[in-house]
Amino acid sequence: ILDRVTGFQEQMRVPVRLDNDGDREAVVGSLLGLTRFEAENVLAKAVISNGRLDISSVKLVVSEKEQIIRKSGLLEYYATDIGFQDVGGLARLKDWLKKRGRAFSDEACAFGLPAPKGALMVGIQGCGKSLTAKAVAAEWNVPLLRLDVGRVFSSLVGSSEDNLRRAIRVAESIAPCIFWIDEVEKGFSGAESSGISDGGTAARVLSTFLTWLQEKTSPVFVVATANAIDRLPAEFLRKGRFDEIFFIDLPDASERAEILAIHLRRRNRNPETFDLATLARAADGYLGAELEAAVVAALFDAFEQGG
Repeated sequence: ILDRVTGFQEQMRVPVRLDNDGDREAVVGSLLGLTRFEAENVLAKAVISNGRLDISSVKLVVSEKEQIIRKSGLLEYYATDIGFQDVGGLARLKDWLKKRGRAFSDEACAFGLPAPKGALMVGIQGCGKSLTAKAVAAEWNVPLLRLDVGRVFSSLVGSSEDNLRRAIRVAESIAPCIFWIDEVEKGFSGAESSGISDGGTAARVLSTFLTWLQEKTSPVFVVATANAIDRLPAEFLRKGRFDEIFFIDLPDASERAEILAIHLRRRNRNPETFDLATLARAADGYLGAELEAAVVAALFDAFEQGG
């Protein structure tokens, strides 16, 4: 489909800048999950919108997939422009994720790399777990799908398990993508006592999810976040379900300074005009979310004072 469309565009003297094999592969990969008609239409739309066909067309293809996700009724599509530069600290986690950014390519497969399964991030609330999930999708140029586990459960016998399978099928049909489950320990809470409380529904849903995590071969990268790791079942944490488990702790002084600089830049302030080292020391023990709240509160005060 891409070859036919690009051949036609070249005849029409429309610039086609896909000389790099990586660029062509990225565009082809982004078209996965679309019908032939949808793929041709979105490529034509990219040409009309941008006046050319190049690697920037991937973002338009990704946004087109939002319609498929919305029709499922179980998944939420998150459009995000947050990159790793907007995440303060977490250097080791960001480095780990950057190394896996190209792992879904044919080149990585030929090298012998398996498709990465995902990462589980646990730790203190308000320290950047959800923000990192959004940043990964933007960095990799893939759709970010959020599963609300509450939508999966239904009163009809067998419907809950079928809902989860449907959500998984949608994610796999538009892969590569990020499959984000926020506060996963709350979504699957009660699975251990499920036989008494809900006739085993929660246990069966969890079993279906764990089996998929273990056996999946599609390029769906699962990002799960949790605050209370002790509430997760032991089988959820074993190797093979996730590639790695990261603990997200309170930011240290240098990370606090970095976070403050990010929030100041977002609000059109030059961080170099502030004594960030002193502010970071004064904010010892603050969460990332609390640092943002402090910046916003200071802006309100400055606005009130006419500054």
